[in-house]
Amino acid sequence: MGLKCGIIGLPNVGKSTLFNALSNAKADAANFPFCTIEPNVGVITVPDERLKVLNELINPAKVIPTAMEFVDIAGLVKGASKGEGLGNQFLANIREVDAIIHVVRCFDNDNIVHVEGAVNPISDKEVIDTELQLKDLDSVEKRFARIEKLVKSGDQMALKEYEILIEFKKHLESGQNARSLDRDDDAINFLDSLNLLTDKPVIYVANVEEEDVINGNHWSQQLVEFVDKENTEVILICASLEAQIAEFEDEVDKNLFLAEYGLTESGLNRLIKTSYRILRLITYFTAGVQEVRAWTIKEGWKAPQAAGVIHTDFEKGFIKAEVIKLLDYEQYQTEQGCKEAGKLAIEGKEYIVKDGDIMYFRFNV
Repeated sequence: MGLKCGIIGLPNVGKSTLFNALSNAKADAANFPFCTIEPNVGVITVPDERLKVLNELINPAKVIPTAMEFVDIAGLVKGASKGEGLGNQFLANIREVDAIIHVVRCFDNDNIVHVEGAVNPISDKEVIDTELQLKDLDSVEKRFARIEKLVKSGDQMALKEYEILIEFKKHLESGQNARSLDRDDDAINFLDSLNLLTDKPVIYVANVEEEDVINGNHWSQQLVEFVDKENTEVILICASLEAQIAEFEDEVDKNLFLAEYGLTESGLNRLIKTSYRILRLITYFTAGVQEVRAWTIKEGWKAPQAAGVIHTDFEKGFIKAEVIKLLDYEQYQTEQGCKEAGKLAIEGKEYIVKDGDIMYFRFNV
């Protein structure tokens, strides 16, 4: 399954610099608003140490990691919800992503213009939030208009939708994001179709100076405290440092460079791991001498759904799944070794796939 994360923020907060580091696609990181006019899309492989383990054990002809897309969405400004700047276009780009990576400037640099005149992470976040909330309110109002006649006729489904819309309208009008409002199963299903911008999962990236990448600074701390009730995470990243890390091809040299800054992994890796966590994604593997491959699925998916990611025929004609746990594969070295040790399980349609499962599917179409 495809995973797409949109990188947003005000102009000149470091979005394109971060994007370039993530994907090595050289977006024009110029020092003026709207240098990213069309959304740059970069597809990057997801780092997974388990693939290295399987590669060493099986020595396949090829190893294929799973991948995710990052979309560099141009800087929003006040009035974007009303079409200011290039607002309508960029808000539409945000609607198409699965999760939002909100880059907030937490560094001071006289050579880089701040679109609002001064560094203020709370104000920057609120500018973006307000524009997204206003666009969501517009979506809610349009849905009101569509179901008005049905409500007046007493349609029970429309009445339920109306009650949900009223609740979210009040929440948005109070300056809060949709994701922070509790909801029941009916509301969850309804909101999926409404596709509200502020209901998308969000990760905040505090873009700091190199010396603040471990402990942060007073600006990043303000941001952490401000988003405390949003059930999200703030990641400390120095975008310019990530750009340097991305240039390394040799893993040993990269690790030595990271160690100089007290880091054990890049901000990119932490960002990907956090994206998987907030989107409740897991990875399973198919493994053979021809190919070892990682597959991304939703947490809680059953075996036929997981099989369908490979090909729809696998799901339609699903018979059973043979499952080996990675730790068992490491211990017994081969698929045959796992079978002989009784560590290959035969699972049916109700089996819930676990993160790290090695799976072989039997199907008939």
